[in-house]
Amino acid sequence: MTEAVQGVTGSRVQWPAVRPEVVAEVVAGLSARLQKRLDGAAAKLAERPVERTGEEWRIAVDEETELVLHAPGGVVATSGDVRCGCLLAPACVHRAAAVTVCPLADGEPSAEQVEPAPAEGEPPATAPAAALPGAPHDAPHDDDPAAGTLGAAERAAVDLLHRVASAALAAGVGGAGAVLQAELLRAAHRARLAGLHRPAAAAVAVVTRIRAARSGEPDHRLADLVAGLRELLGLSTALSAAAAADTAGPDVAALRGTARQVYTAAGGLRLYGLFSEPVLTATHAGVLTWAVDAGGGLHTMAEIMPHTDAAAAAPQAVGAGNRAVRLGDAMLSHREFTRAGLAVQGATRSAAGRLGAGASVRAVRAAGAAWTAEPAARLWAEPPAAQVARALGAAALPPEVRPAGGELLFLDVTLLGAVPHGPGGEPSLLADCGGVVVALRAAHDHPGLAHRGNLALLATAPGLRLRVIGRLERSARPELRLLAVGEPPSTPPLGDRAPEDRAPETPAPALALPADRAGRVNLGLERLQTADLALPPLDAVPPLTALPAGSLPPSTPVHLLSRRVEQAVTGGRAVLALGTGAARDDRARLRSAGLATGAALLEGLLGAAVDQPRDVFGRVVADDHDAFAAAWLAAAWYEEELASALCATAWTQEAPGNRP
Repeated sequence: MTEAVQGVTGSRVQWPAVRPEVVAEVVAGLSARLQKRLDGAAAKLAERPVERTGEEWRIAVDEETELVLHAPGGVVATSGDVRCGCLLAPACVHRAAAVTVCPLADGEPSAEQVEPAPAEGEPPATAPAAALPGAPHDAPHDDDPAAGTLGAAERAAVDLLHRVASAALAAGVGGAGAVLQAELLRAAHRARLAGLHRPAAAAVAVVTRIRAARSGEPDHRLADLVAGLRELLGLSTALSAAAAADTAGPDVAALRGTARQVYTAAGGLRLYGLFSEPVLTATHAGVLTWAVDAGGGLHTMAEIMPHTDAAAAAPQAVGAGNRAVRLGDAMLSHREFTRAGLAVQGATRSAAGRLGAGASVRAVRAAGAAWTAEPAARLWAEPPAAQVARALGAAALPPEVRPAGGELLFLDVTLLGAVPHGPGGEPSLLADCGGVVVALRAAHDHPGLAHRGNLALLATAPGLRLRVIGRLERSARPELRLLAVGEPPSTPPLGDRAPEDRAPETPAPALALPADRAGRVNLGLERLQTADLALPPLDAVPPLTALPAGSLPPSTPVHLLSRRVEQAVTGGRAVLALGTGAARDDRARLRSAGLATGAALLEGLLGAAVDQPRDVFGRVVADDHDAFAAAWLAAAWYEEELASALCATAWTQEAPGNRP
């Protein structure tokens, strides 16, 4: 079967994914002359139509030259899988342009590629560096007693990774072309072969985000790219410091990371479904389902598969909710499980809370529990401020050891209504959470998912009380990315409002869900209808309160530092150096706001951007950008910690602007 589709600028994207090490190998085979032409060649190739036949993708470069990508399972795994019919092949620019256009394959295997969890009583299986393709047999194992220290190969890999990452930061998004991206992927591959899995994954993530920024993908967020570079440079700096001090211990092991998740025996579990959320990335789509056990602990189950068609990715994610839960012989879908339960024997679990689907696991369907009943109800018993502190702490941990649900908030809210917010005046749904005004956001902006439509419908029901689950959005004002909503516990109609503040005969808005929804809605998978809301007549609803439209609390001018940190990422060192004169007022404002450290870090960052070595004729000479990267990293981490502190403060009732 042959399917013809358009390139990345068309309505459908069907380029296969490619392993990062393949990109590094193919681009390294180019001559210096062809490397200069690579970005232009990739842009032209992206416009060419693509034809797929089975596991092969064919692109007509011109009337005489055809490019073939062999991608079993939708992933180009070796450089030999990229074939070109031109005379310069294999050292031609067409092959390098093709792997540059293809999205990078995720480091983690897909759900069907994950090895089964070990049987109860068996040791957990790990994937040491020596088991990875192309790894030397003497690579250090994660369980090696000497793995706490850095060997010579690891030190060399860290040095290379830090040097290339610093160069990428100095170049900025505009200057980080395909060749520099390939160098970073080559450094990542070398780090992975040396057993430095966490830095390698961080480097691949940075390249993915640089590509998204350069191509203007709609899901690109500058904050994600800044965070990725901060993590990568932070890891390489910490590992370099550990190597210099020749230290050993669990801290170095945590910086190194592991190749795959390790599953340990969890015994028998009684699970109660909570909610499901769609997962949508550039290469994968599926569903992630959350459950709570009898002790209040959170667990996850995933059904995530690669995709090669962006137009079909959102339907694939939504459709995954109807696929069977991969746990024993349980015959229920992810969507059904969110309203039911499971009794599991021989369960296995990763440190991040993901349940294994090994052959020894047994599971049968059981009754679920309402959000207002135990054990789910205890998730909402924790005060909101304590939940925010827990979420901020979890966000600072590596993903492989981050507690399951650490980033989730479980809140009882009363909708206030929608008000304009932001430069474009887009409506923002506000809610009262125990005296704190919270802005509710869609968890994902993709139009193929139900998040935005559901949020718009909820905005028509001011006064509606809800029990919600969402992800904390770190901001100077309380913000939450909504994932699921449900019926609240039986309390007075407006929570803290006294009965005399509302006429007893006035009906209150309420959810009116069908019985099969068990009083809850997965906002990314299921669409609310007008009939699902019992709304009183408009003339029967008295005004709740004056909405705090735009009346934000006095803000700390942390943006004066953050915008310079972001400017360095987008424009690079040269652009940042041009703004040193205009930043004098920024430093003064930071000092006047009591942020003397921030002012000093800003001054150091701008100074490092300007201070470049020159020869006797005043010309700029080669620079490793180490001092500039160190100054940027210090400013970025300060901004990160300050933003977390401001976010925690914003969720307190004492913060200005938090009284609805």
